[in-house]
Amino acid sequence: MDKFIAHILVVDDDDGIRSLVKKYLNENNFLVTTSNSAEDCLEKVKIIKFDLIVLDVMMPGKSGLDFIQENKEKIQTPIILLTAKGEARERVEGLELGADDYLPKPFEPKELILRIKNILQKTKKTNQRTIVEFDNIKIDLNKLLIIKSDNEYKINNTEKIILEKMINQPGKTFSRNSIGKLINIDKERSVDVIITRLRKKIETDPKNPKYLQTLRGAGYVLWIE
Repeated sequence: MDKFIAHILVVDDDDGIRSLVKKYLNENNFLVTTSNSAEDCLEKVKIIKFDLIVLDVMMPGKSGLDFIQENKEKIQTPIILLTAKGEARERVEGLELGADDYLPKPFEPKELILRIKNILQKTKKTNQRTIVEFDNIKIDLNKLLIIKSDNEYKINNTEKIILEKMINQPGKTFSRNSIGKLINIDKERSVDVIITRLRKKIETDPKNPKYLQTLRGAGYVLWIE
């Protein structure tokens, strides 16, 4: 993928628009995957890490807005909405839900390219930390490893998602409910089990945690410098 600028997912139920956008993006050195529905889009983002999603608002079944509302916190991928001319309410709602930009149809392909590049540049500047070191502990999310006093502990993808959120917002309290939504688990007890598992990998004394602490009645917080 060295020759490509980024991997873009184009989601639109209109075959013609999908083909044209893919052709233009390919000509501008983007790798492109296409999808014809919000449901298919979700299946693709579960197995492929995209750099950006170009998402149509009005589609049969779930709309683009439905997709953002249900999945934005979990996938954290920049999204550009494609909206029909005059859909002011949908544009505002999309931005409120977490879309990064919008482009009304019909649009100039060159403008789409510029908007994509602008968002990718901003994303590059604000890349989240994936490696942190504190005391005798190193968390490496790229390698799915926690190294503590020269001992290595593997973490799974669910644990990675939680840690990625926490190490980039140290000192912030995350409720059981918000963690559950992040990893698509609706039972608070299951969240507790995952946190306990993480403590065993991070803490010297998991029963008296120094870093991954419980705030009674509020949730969990990661204290690192």
